Amino acid sequence: MAETVLTARSVENLLGDWRAGGAAAYMALAERIRLLMLDGRIPVDTRLPAERELSERLGVSRTTVTAAYRHLREAGYLDSVRGSGSAARLPGARLAAAPSHDAGFLDFSQATTPAIPGLADDARAAVEELPLHLGGHGFDPVGIPSLREALAQRYSDRGLPTSPDQIMVTIGAQHAIALLARTLVSRGDRAVIEVPTYPHSYEALRAAGARLVPVGITPQRDAAARAGGLADDGSDDDGADEADDLVQAISFSNPALAYLIPDFHNPTGRSMTVEARERILAAASRQGTIIVADETTAEMDIDRQQSYLPLAAYGDAVMIGSVGKTVWGGLRLGWIRAEAPLIRRLVANRSHNDLGTPILDQLVVKQVLRRMDEVLAIRREQLRVGRDHLEGRLAETFPDWTVPHVNGGLATWVNLGTPVSSQLALGARAHGLIIAAGPRFGIDGAFERFLRIPIGYTPDETDRAVEALARSWAALGSHPVPDAPYLAAVV
Repeated sequence: MAETVLTARSVENLLGDWRAGGAAAYMALAERIRLLMLDGRIPVDTRLPAERELSERLGVSRTTVTAAYRHLREAGYLDSVRGSGSAARLPGARLAAAPSHDAGFLDFSQATTPAIPGLADDARAAVEELPLHLGGHGFDPVGIPSLREALAQRYSDRGLPTSPDQIMVTIGAQHAIALLARTLVSRGDRAVIEVPTYPHSYEALRAAGARLVPVGITPQRDAAARAGGLADDGSDDDGADEADDLVQAISFSNPALAYLIPDFHNPTGRSMTVEARERILAAASRQGTIIVADETTAEMDIDRQQSYLPLAAYGDAVMIGSVGKTVWGGLRLGWIRAEAPLIRRLVANRSHNDLGTPILDQLVVKQVLRRMDEVLAIRREQLRVGRDHLEGRLAETFPDWTVPHVNGGLATWVNLGTPVSSQLALGARAHGLIIAAGPRFGIDGAFERFLRIPIGYTPDETDRAVEALARSWAALGSHPVPDAPYLAAVV
């Protein structure tokens, strides 16, 4: 039995402009639905709408939808039972796992980096300390005192005085986002989000029952403009308009919560100015809106000209951090920095879903924090090399693409100039590259002109990815794509 049922209207929104290109209608529809399954926008076991219902909504013949569903069933992406409808499937564990190195695939859907050097030594040191903690029950819903002290000290060192009772340790940043959403949002409450944005954040807010209020933001200045001598400090003049939009959204929609990524925004790479931070926080304070700031990439600075304090240093805000991006994604540990009363609420609400953060992971992170400045210096150089190499390859291979120059973070948000991101991502899979299409970072099918490309991979891996994109792009050229509304501008 499918766990979720998608309406025809929901599928239409997810599909976007699926008929672009020269493929037969049924094949174009099947391929776009397949991409939605592959990148998680249609989860496994989700039941799709009936053929007649979807054909009426899309304005196509029922024969077209029937043929598309049949193609998906034959390829292993649909499981249909008479009387029960059709449910999404993935054909085998290999595709479900989406490996980056096994079976020749390179996974650029993950904007991340490999583990830092010396992490195994940190783990060995943590194991040596573990016996000191074995006398207790091991269920830790708030975090071991020594790690909370270390995290509080790091915030203080960055200019935000913090005490250990303002820290809660979580199982990664995503766990923190979901816990905050469940605690702070009631069903029907509004929640402001930037778009595009980190997709699992709005999924967590939707799961908590929030009604999303999207506010559009734009990428940084492109690399070509920077090469021409224009100033680029990570926050150009467009930031003032975006601050206006966020202030207006908070003031007029009366949201319970606003989820923001103020530094090296995922996926655009933008950073908020000090003025924008202060204005947004002041508006939230007037309205009673809780600002949740995701800082998972905040310290991944490459060469930003201006430094910024943590957002809560400019006003009231709840902070989320983790080591998933700075240290290693396999070390599942994050934290929340908030006032002590909210920390107590979060601890009380946590047991509904989990019983605490693993002690050994906490001890490893405590070891890493002792050399965090060294870790960030290593990451800074890795990202500098990766960014510069990617910018050069994209300029050579795709001179018509607009490639923003990012000053930090883990990815750049490339404008393709035409709404073919989903087709390009699907085509790239045939050449061994897994990459997330632009609409994955928006809602209702937007951002077909954009593609997030990570900067943290090695030059060799980046070369492979660009070559796969070039082959996919060339294949698209044989099927001219009609122009369409600039979706990103009307989100």
